[in-house]
Amino acid sequence: MGLLLLSTLLDYSYGFGVASKNQKKAKIFLWFSIINNLGILGVFKYYNFFATQIKIGLETLGLYTNPILLNIALPVGISFYTFHGMSYVFDIYRGKQTPVRNFIEYAVFVSFFPLLVAGPIERASHLLPQVQKSRIFNYNKSVVGSNLILWGLFKKVVIADSLAPIVDVVFNNYQDSSGITLIVGAIAFSFQIYCDFSGYSDIALGTAKLFGFELLTNFKFPYFSRDIAEFWRRWHISLSSWFKDYLYIPMGGSRNGKKRAIRNTFIIFIVSGFWHGASWNFLAWGFIHACGFLPLLLLNRNRKNITDTVAQGNALPSLKELGQMLTTFTFVTLAWVFFRATDLTEAVNYLLSILSNPFLEKKMGIIFYQIIIPITFSLLLIILDWNNRNNERDVAIFKSKSSKTITTIILVITLLHFFKGESNLGFIYFQF
Repeated sequence: MGLLLLSTLLDYSYGFGVASKNQKKAKIFLWFSIINNLGILGVFKYYNFFATQIKIGLETLGLYTNPILLNIALPVGISFYTFHGMSYVFDIYRGKQTPVRNFIEYAVFVSFFPLLVAGPIERASHLLPQVQKSRIFNYNKSVVGSNLILWGLFKKVVIADSLAPIVDVVFNNYQDSSGITLIVGAIAFSFQIYCDFSGYSDIALGTAKLFGFELLTNFKFPYFSRDIAEFWRRWHISLSSWFKDYLYIPMGGSRNGKKRAIRNTFIIFIVSGFWHGASWNFLAWGFIHACGFLPLLLLNRNRKNITDTVAQGNALPSLKELGQMLTTFTFVTLAWVFFRATDLTEAVNYLLSILSNPFLEKKMGIIFYQIIIPITFSLLLIILDWNNRNNERDVAIFKSKSSKTITTIILVITLLHFFKGESNLGFIYFQF
């Protein structure tokens, strides 16, 4: 709490300095904000990682050190509210935002509770005007918000938390599992993290609606993407757009030739991976996605699927679109192994185990009845998401003639899963 207050006070103050007509003074205060926010992240999130890596590097040279490591818990939401503060100061520097005089209004923007711990990462130009204006209760918005909350809870409690034990067992015992089991475990994690994170985003958007706020969209059915570029326009949208606006474009984007564009692309993806955690496996995860993006960039196809959705105007995808979606999903799922593994070695060994023992079951396996329920609900989710793919906030099942019955059924199923003792898991992105 104290760190959040300190960060908020500093960026609130820097905003007035950045608004100065003296460009030199404005740039100085901009750098104060950057150093302040990155310094907070560096100390609390990355210090131990760098201290450990430096120690290992020195030991290879025969120099032995004993660095002091910080034994503190990662402050909740630190990666999100520091980015809120930096975007506010950046936008003032660019002339897109004026400094907020009322400290309470600015503090509400930075620490708005639905998005504080796991986003979406808001922009001052989008959320601050909503904070500053008066709001009245809107029944229709509250209904939509309640539906989003219920749908988010369903995805989190019923699907993600049902898949979590299966994922944990497979990843914790990957040495004793067959390739088929490991593939199932990787696919299960793909759906777990999607339902966990997009479920939280639905809950955040729905809760904000109850208070009269509209938050930025964070997911647009990313597993229906036809290539990696489209995936990143649909997955954790607020983060990928933040890096594009405040890092990729300032570095030159793709305006200065292919070499610069390739360099900037790799920087963005690797930084994005490092944002998720101070570990080599997160860096590898970002690097892998950069490699997947590279062919599209070289062939000028990275903006091909930017305006339409898959199977636009059709009930089903074409064979070509289906193949593209399956290829993209396979790539993303294999990359998720690096995200889920505890370290880089485990991720590599997990993938090698798939190839070394593809079909023969050893001691470990997945019992059918353990996965039938989450698989059933995952398939239901795919069908519903497909029908809603043109509007991520329109949960069509709540608009049918029997919507009250459907709502009751979903609520009962969610409550049953919540109270059965297996659904008290925290959200995955709380750790970031």
